[in-house]
Amino acid sequence: MTGRAGERPRWLLEAIAVWGYVQRNYFLTKRYFMWEVVWLVYITANALAITYIGAGAEEFGSGIDTARLMTFLLVGALVWSYLSVLFDVLSETVSWERWEGTIEYTFMSPASRVTHLLGMGLYAVLYGVLQISVMLGAVSLFFELDLSRANYAGALLVLGVASVSLVGFGIMAAVLPLLSPEKGQQVSYIVSSVLLLVSGVYYDVEVLPGWMQFVAKFSPVTYALEGIRAALLDGAGLAELRDSVGVLLAMGAVFVPLGLFVFHLGERYAKRTGKLKRSG
Repeated sequence: MTGRAGERPRWLLEAIAVWGYVQRNYFLTKRYFMWEVVWLVYITANALAITYIGAGAEEFGSGIDTARLMTFLLVGALVWSYLSVLFDVLSETVSWERWEGTIEYTFMSPASRVTHLLGMGLYAVLYGVLQISVMLGAVSLFFELDLSRANYAGALLVLGVASVSLVGFGIMAAVLPLLSPEKGQQVSYIVSSVLLLVSGVYYDVEVLPGWMQFVAKFSPVTYALEGIRAALLDGAGLAELRDSVGVLLAMGAVFVPLGLFVFHLGERYAKRTGKLKRSG
């Protein structure tokens, strides 16, 4: 739809606004660049430590396929780092606005909330891809991993589809600081830790108790790891990845609209009760 003659179409204005939010987050990251470096060093060291667990398993002499175990753990560490970036950036949306003192300007701007949140999601995806690339390059200096059978295109497909699901999940978590300025962000960390626990990041989901395996079925991280490991470790093709991709597509179709709806309700509540600006 277009307005008066000479006006830009609405979809183009929204697209420009989405990119504007991406640029704003880029400049925020640039401002706190040294903290980003500190965090990157931390998560890279964490990925190395986890992979060395696999290397150390050989010392027990139990006939373990050490190379496969190392790759299994490394994939888990890298994928979790990427997915947690998506989740954290979106869940910290409100907190960032409060820290910068821009929350009232952002929430009263003519750009729609969908545009705002999707812009944050797009930035999170781009930043997560850059971060995981740097981590993989650093880890490759320490380990010689056998990925000769890897289906990289399939792994990227699963990662891309999983990103949509996590964007919706992160948007739902972003409402928590709106509902509780004092403790909302801490609660979002609990949600993240539950995903880490039940999704099989560093172990097969089958080792969990039955009720945890049931909870794992509702985590997009579970299917993301399942698909990406199958593609990288076993060279699984599209036919073998169909189930993981299908579930992730279904989750994305549910979580993104649900996340936007939940955030809308939280925003209305925060404005009505005066919690939008309050920082504690």
